[in-house]
Amino acid sequence: MEMDRRELADFLRRSRERLRPQEAGLLSGPRRRTPGLRREEVSQLAGMSADYYMRLEQARSPQPSVQLLASLARALRLNEDERDHLYLLAGHRPPEGRQAGNHVRPGLLYLLDRLADTPAQILNDLGDLLAQNLLAEALFGCVCTVSEPDRNIVWRWFTDPVVRRAYPAGEQDHYSRVHVADLRAAFGRRGGDAAATGLVRRLRAASEEFTSLWDRHEVAVRRSSRMRVLHPETGPIELDCETLLTPSEDQYLVVFTPPPGTSSADHLALLRVLGHDRFARTEPT
Repeated sequence: MEMDRRELADFLRRSRERLRPQEAGLLSGPRRRTPGLRREEVSQLAGMSADYYMRLEQARSPQPSVQLLASLARALRLNEDERDHLYLLAGHRPPEGRQAGNHVRPGLLYLLDRLADTPAQILNDLGDLLAQNLLAEALFGCVCTVSEPDRNIVWRWFTDPVVRRAYPAGEQDHYSRVHVADLRAAFGRRGGDAAATGLVRRLRAASEEFTSLWDRHEVAVRRSSRMRVLHPETGPIELDCETLLTPSEDQYLVVFTPPPGTSSADHLALLRVLGHDRFARTEPT
C-alpha cells in the first residue's frame, strides 16, 4: 500500500481548518485569523514537531508511523471513517473496527427473519453461532440444547461426529482445512485475544486432527464456497455459501443459496414445509 502524499496533505489541511479551537480544548482569541486550528497547534496536540507536521501538509514528508497517525487522529478529533481514511492515505492498514461481541443488532435479526426462503446464519469471526433463521435450523439442526460455549461451528465440527455425518465423507477433510484456515485468519486479526486463544486451546486439547491442521499455519478467509449437505429427509442438498459483512467487523451474515440448474431449490422448498410442520407441532398450546 503506497502513501498518497498530496491527498494526505489536503486531508490534513482541510481537517485542521474544519476543527474549531474550542472543540480541541483551546481558547479562541479575537486575533485569530486562521480558520480552524493553526499548524503549530495541531503539532502540539499530536505531540510532534511543528516542522514535521508542516512537511506533512506540504506533501514532502516521509511516511508517518501508525503511532503518529493515531496521535493526529486524536488531535484532529477524527471519527472512525475519517481515521481509517487517514491511515489509508498514509499507506497503512486502518486499525480494526469496533467489535460487537455476541450482541446482534435488532435490524440484523429482522433481516434474518425476512429471509424465509433462504437458510441464513449470523456468526462471529471465531465461528460462534449467534442466530439462525427457521430454514437454517431445519437444514443444520437446532443448537438450543447445546451449551453456549459449544455453539461454535469449528468446535462442533472437530468434537461431534454427528455433525460430520451430514457431509459427504470424501469432502470432510476439505471442510476441516477450511474451518481451521478461517479460524487462523481470525486469530491473527484479533491479535490472539483471550477469546481466540481460549478457543484454540480447547480445540487443541480435544482434537489431534485440529492440532495437526493448526500447526500447518494455513490462512484463508472464508468468503464464498460451495457445500453439500446430506439431509435425512430431503437427500443431498448442494448450496452456495455467501459470507456478507455486517457493520461490525467480528460478525457475518452467512446466506446459503441453491446453485442455478440444480434441484436444491426444490429440496429447500420441501425442507421449509417439513420444518414448518415440525415447528408447528412443537409449539406450546
